[in-house]
Amino acid sequence: MTIEEIRELIHVVCSSGIAELEVQRGENRVWIKRTGGAAAEVSVGASSIPAAAVPAAPPLAAPPESVTVAAPQAAPPAGTPDLTDPALQPVKSPIVGTFYEAPAPGAEPFVRVGDVIQPGKVLCIIESMKLMNEIEAEISGTIVKRLVENGQPVEYGEVLFLVKPS
Repeated sequence: MTIEEIRELIHVVCSSGIAELEVQRGENRVWIKRTGGAAAEVSVGASSIPAAAVPAAPPLAAPPESVTVAAPQAAPPAGTPDLTDPALQPVKSPIVGTFYEAPAPGAEPFVRVGDVIQPGKVLCIIESMKLMNEIEAEISGTIVKRLVENGQPVEYGEVLFLVKPS
């Protein structure tokens, strides 16, 4: 990839609602992650382009004067888990496919929020290329949040569940 192509990718990330972008061409791989309002991390792997040559993200335009500020959100109700807690461990999809919460339509889900899990416990199924792949827990803990809906397509590395380790 050329520096111009990388600049263009950074511009796409900054000017859209995309949070993360990864592009791979042969052995060249570029990963751009956006935090807040601008691209925060750019990773260039297996490339002839030195990382220092990667340009900084273009500045974002200042919001117009007429923008109204939304009222602060109310605090979450008592008992609601803090999803920003760094102790929570993500369970990510190891493949691209379709997420299923149960072994069959109408059946009970493998796990629900609040369930305690152990390594080896089946959490869901991801259908990929007509194969049903059971996704198992790798850690012990409690399911705090399910982040995808039943029947929803998922990408490689997409977070499916958040688990509070025990």
